[in-house]
Amino acid sequence: MDNVADYKELVEEIKTNGGTAVKFCYQCGKCDTVCPWNRVRTFSMRKLIREATFGMTEIESEEMWRCTTCGKCPQRCPRDVKQIDDMIALRRMATEYGVFPPHVKPIRAVSSGLAAQGNPFNEPRATRADWAEGLSVKPFVEGMDILYFPGCYLCYDPRLKKVAKATANILNKAGVDFGILGTKENCCGESVRKTGNEALFKKLAKENIKTFIENGVKKILVSSPHCYHTFKNEYPEFKANFEIVHISQYLFELIHEGKLKITKDYGKKVAYHDPCYLGRHNGIYEEPREVLKQIPGLEYLEMLESRKDSMCCGMGGGRVWMETLKDDRFSNLKLEQAISLGAEVLATSCPYCITALEDSRLVMNHADDIEVMDITEILQEVI
Repeated sequence: MDNVADYKELVEEIKTNGGTAVKFCYQCGKCDTVCPWNRVRTFSMRKLIREATFGMTEIESEEMWRCTTCGKCPQRCPRDVKQIDDMIALRRMATEYGVFPPHVKPIRAVSSGLAAQGNPFNEPRATRADWAEGLSVKPFVEGMDILYFPGCYLCYDPRLKKVAKATANILNKAGVDFGILGTKENCCGESVRKTGNEALFKKLAKENIKTFIENGVKKILVSSPHCYHTFKNEYPEFKANFEIVHISQYLFELIHEGKLKITKDYGKKVAYHDPCYLGRHNGIYEEPREVLKQIPGLEYLEMLESRKDSMCCGMGGGRVWMETLKDDRFSNLKLEQAISLGAEVLATSCPYCITALEDSRLVMNHADDIEVMDITEILQEVI
């Protein structure tokens, strides 16, 4: 069959938007074998890459929005096709044309909130630091050792505020000299970049960088692996380099140096879920495990799919803002795995993962069978 049109314009647009690497694909299909979508439905990354190679992408389709950027397929690809970059390139095109399938349309409201208030919930910027009331958390001033950057979820979401509070309590207990910027902060911009709105990402990033520099920030402590990845690996594109530390790394350091004393037993069976952007994307596997293993009475259980093989929770790549049908949630499978191990607590260190797993815990009627907790929430109970 002859192709009646070579779609040169669309091919060039894909390349312009960062999808040049599609041309390296030789259709081995390894991406499809590891993609978590194929655990819940039929999905083909190989097909999407093939269509992009010839400029035959259907930008009205929801398929190119499914990628959670979990990092499994680039890890296995023998030709360095850069599937994540390719999917973001396609999304940039769709965003430029204003084409959003039904389940993806919430992104428009998220983008509006980010542009207006600096957060995806469109909550007032003035309330960004309300979570810290009564916790002896100081505003950051130049000369402090650490800026604590909770991230949008921990500042606004009722469930995740508990993680921010636990973190602040631990830092205070350890005598850490830290502060927050509160209303001066913007979202790091990670999820909006993954959904193709490059202009808005750059706006948020440049404003954050300007704020960090003006306030004399040198070391940034984050709770979200997505903030960690963005500050550490993407903000340097703007010639900005700060020391970035994830909370799991810092807790390990505090315990190892004797600055944080564990005084109580925990007495529960705990499994740990590796977030994609902490583990696969940034190689942080040992520190969160070592923190949990230092807690007396805690019985540590290793998940069947862990470390570089950990299953994505389903919320990355901007999927946290999109509608995912109940039967399509990877987090359902993750939760069932933890329960099958006999875990009483499924611990993690990512706000997106906690959100996904808490949703699964409720919709699958497992509220009485297992708890979902951040490692800071567990540690807070034993210091």
